[in-house]
This record gives sequence, C-alpha cells and structure tokens, in this order.
Amino acid sequence: MLNSLQYKSQQVSGNVLAASRQVWLAGLGAAVVTREWAEREAATVLRTLVKEGTAVESKAFRMVGNRVETSLTRANAMWKKTRATVETTVRTYADTAVTLVRQSLPKSLPGLAAASSSTAPAGKPARATRVVKTRATKTVKRAKRAAKGAKR
Repeated sequence: MLNSLQYKSQQVSGNVLAASRQVWLAGLGAAVVTREWAEREAATVLRTLVKEGTAVESKAFRMVGNRVETSLTRANAMWKKTRATVETTVRTYADTAVTLVRQSLPKSLPGLAAASSSTAPAGKPARATRVVKTRATKTVKRAKRAAKGAKR
C-alpha cells in the first residue's frame, strides 16, 4: 500500500510540473508572436486607431462647442430678461415710494422754511435744498445712462 501511495504522489507531481511548464512555454510563445506582430503590423493598426480617434474627437468637440454656444445664448437672453424685469420692478416701487412720500409729507416743512429764510438770500433756495436737488439730478442722470447701457 505504501508503494501505491508513493507512485500516485510521483504521478501527480509530474503532472503539475508538466502543466506549469506548458504555461511557461505558452507565455514565451505569446511574447514571440506579439513581438513579430509589433514589427510587421502594429504600425498600420496604430495609425488606423489614431485616425479613428481623431475623427471621434473632432465630432465630440463640435457637439460640445454647439451645446456651449447654445447654453451661452440662452443664459444671455435670460440675463437680459431678468435685468429688464428687475429694472421695471425697481422703477415701479421707486415711483410708488416717491408718490407715497410726497402725499404723506406736508407741503412746507418747518425746518426747511426756517433754514431758507434765515441763511439764504431772498429768491434763492437754501444750500441744503440745492445739494439735495443736485444729488437727485445726478442720480437720475446715472439711472438714465444705466438704462441706455442695458438696452444695448
């Protein structure tokens, strides 16, 4: 019985060695075939792959470029519409606020009447009133320039 076990173990180890040698030889064969293929045919295959990749890349750039351009056009249109809406809304609220302030304030304010009569010569408004009017005029001019710029 001992002899039969030794014989079977030697037979199994021989098969394992033969299989591993066959794998080794297959690897060497693959390396040789690959080297020969690389020397003969790889350059043409590689050129073909590069040509196909270039074509796909240019198509992709065109598609992405068109989409980006469309997105920028949409964003610009949305920006202009939003800006116009904001300007209209602000003007409406400002006009309403000015109207409400004019309605709620008395026609002659006691502080301004005293200041204009005591410090300003006859027929000229007080300095504080002129400063307010000048600033208001500059603000209106700036708003008009901004509105013209927004229309462009």
